[in-house]
Amino acid sequence: MRDSHDLIRFTDADGSSQDHRHAILGYVFLMDGGAVSWSSRKQELVTLSTAEAEYVAATHAAKETIWLHRLQGDMLALSPTATTLFCDNQAAIHLASADNYHARTKHIDICYHFIRCTIQHGEISLAYCPTDDMTADIFTKALPRWKVAHHAAALGLGCPCGGVLGSGGLDGAGAPGEGPDQLML
Repeated sequence: MRDSHDLIRFTDADGSSQDHRHAILGYVFLMDGGAVSWSSRKQELVTLSTAEAEYVAATHAAKETIWLHRLQGDMLALSPTATTLFCDNQAAIHLASADNYHARTKHIDICYHFIRCTIQHGEISLAYCPTDDMTADIFTKALPRWKVAHHAAALGLGCPCGGVLGSGGLDGAGAPGEGPDQLML
């Protein structure tokens, strides 16, 4: 039996593709094959780029990461170590990790630079995760059925319609009004 109880952390944002121009942020934390914490919500500000939206989402996920890491340490008596947060935007990773400010990013509110402090203090590290493997993607936008099935399995969930994946679940007909290529959450 494994005693590490590793948390796997993913963060994502949709890049303000909605009519309201606010990006949708999402993050999910997995432990022992199941989701233990997740969030999906509209960002409180209008971001000017996808990288900024991902950076803001990573900051929110970093706050949750620290809280969960401390809770996990208290409950399981684990020693504190740096934790990895997976992000699918390399520009956001560079913005959070680089120790310099650019003219194009000076408009970002100081509260969103919290993630930089956590990286500098060694509490969190950001790592790239390819978009196809970004489990938090399911919380930010409508996805094709195959991606919903892939991410639902990664979250430790069965078929969203209550069946078992592969036995009429996502392979069969969807709910009334759903097209063959999209499953709305």
